[in-house]
Amino acid sequence: MVIGILQRALGGDYNGKALKKLWPLAVDVNDCEEEIAALSDAELAAKTPEFRKLLADGETLDDILPEAFACVREASRRRIGLRHFDAQIIGGIVLHQGKISEMKTGEGKTLVATLPLYLNGLTGNGAHLITVNDYLAKRDAQWMAPIYHSLGLSVGVLQHDTAYIYDPAANLDNPSLRYLAPTTRRDAYGADITYGTNNEFGFDYLRD
Repeated sequence: MVIGILQRALGGDYNGKALKKLWPLAVDVNDCEEEIAALSDAELAAKTPEFRKLLADGETLDDILPEAFACVREASRRRIGLRHFDAQIIGGIVLHQGKISEMKTGEGKTLVATLPLYLNGLTGNGAHLITVNDYLAKRDAQWMAPIYHSLGLSVGVLQHDTAYIYDPAANLDNPSLRYLAPTTRRDAYGADITYGTNNEFGFDYLRD
């Protein structure tokens, strides 16, 4: 039934075939959910160094994807009260595969992105979320960073004239900058996950 709903939402034979290939991965994520939900906060956070060791030992991101996505889903449920739906899990898989996942307004693109960002952030090479303006870059980082932070990943934010690093104790009395501590652009880029705009990433690349 879920596949049928998603097929109607995606439309077309091509998307239907692609969905059928992706669905078993989403099932694998769901199969991990009960085990991950039983973990304490400390045990959930400990999955990050466990994943990194698996990668260092030769496993691939695709190998650990189901369990890693399940960890993000559980951390999101605990920290910001949002649980990824199956369609959002599939959207995260599509993004991780380097493809385009088109979603309508209100379907949870901001939440979807947490899945591939965490997974790719495990490599230590940095994962970038590129959006269209400074407001969205800052807002989305403030909103989603508690998920990554609870799992042990750092989050940087680029703005036109400054940069921040996520700190749950920073600027608690200032809603505009809540959880954001000023930092250098280099340190923001050095975070496991960095939020910014196409302009900032592009011009920083040209300046470097």
